[in-house]
Amino acid sequence: MSPLDLIQINLFSPVVLAFFLGMIATLIRSDLKMPEELYQALTIYLLLAIGMKGGVELSASSPREFIIPAGTALLLGAVIPVWCYFLLRLGKLGIADAAALAAHYGSVSAVTFLATLAFLNAVEVEFEGFLPALLAIMEVPAIVVGLLIARSRLPGRTSWGEILQEIFTGKSIVLLLGGLLIGWTVGREGFTKVEPFFVAPFYGVLTLFLLEMGMVAARRLGDLKKAGWFLIAFAIFMPLFNGAVGVYAGKLAGLSMGGSVILGVLAASASYIAAPAAVRLSLPEANPTFYLTTSLAITFPFNLAVGIPVYYTFGKFLFGV
Repeated sequence: MSPLDLIQINLFSPVVLAFFLGMIATLIRSDLKMPEELYQALTIYLLLAIGMKGGVELSASSPREFIIPAGTALLLGAVIPVWCYFLLRLGKLGIADAAALAAHYGSVSAVTFLATLAFLNAVEVEFEGFLPALLAIMEVPAIVVGLLIARSRLPGRTSWGEILQEIFTGKSIVLLLGGLLIGWTVGREGFTKVEPFFVAPFYGVLTLFLLEMGMVAARRLGDLKKAGWFLIAFAIFMPLFNGAVGVYAGKLAGLSMGGSVILGVLAASASYIAAPAAVRLSLPEANPTFYLTTSLAITFPFNLAVGIPVYYTFGKFLFGV
């Protein structure tokens, strides 16, 4: 199967098409809108479902099987923002903006993760069930590292207590870690009681969520001129580099090809939920146009449409498939 075939499979999946439908609806100024309450409900459902399913799989995995991939994910979350920061500083960005962007690009996108699961299911590639646990592991370290960089170079930063409270009490972390704990506690047998609700409707809910994300991303397209060519290039090529590193790191950690691709996608993605909340609190001088436009209007749709098949193709190459 050629890379173009893989891109076609990815583009013509319901979740990706729903994203572009949302973008088109906004660009043609349709009156299509999703109630904020529904959007919040979809977010809660998806994050809790990811966590619970990952916890169930984690309960059936041996510590030996999980510990090395978990350590690898933690390491990636810590080092990616470091090289992102220094590259952005070479691009003449200020300390606050570079640190804010580094935090976003070291952290992860749960929705890109979900789209990858849908893609791997479409091409019938198996992967380890505990991968959602790696999603939770990678979300926080990059934000802490990015803010630590800023704190070491800028005076008068918000206290670490406030920063960590903002991160760990945010809904994404609470739902992911809480769901993991629930799934791990109840195991496969206990999960069967709620499985019809959290498994069968999952991709339908994801499709609705991507419709809304398409509308949100399209509203950010007007900010591309403010971002400048350097940041636009960064938002495309940095994910490709990080994704390749992530796939290779997954292979070294003993993950299957599918698991390595997912780790690569996590490394390539950029946060637009947890990271903006923490950055808004601790780096108010950082320009939201830069970190929201690049992560949400460029990197997210790029990964959704092109990046996922590219990381999969690289994974096939590494594993000799």
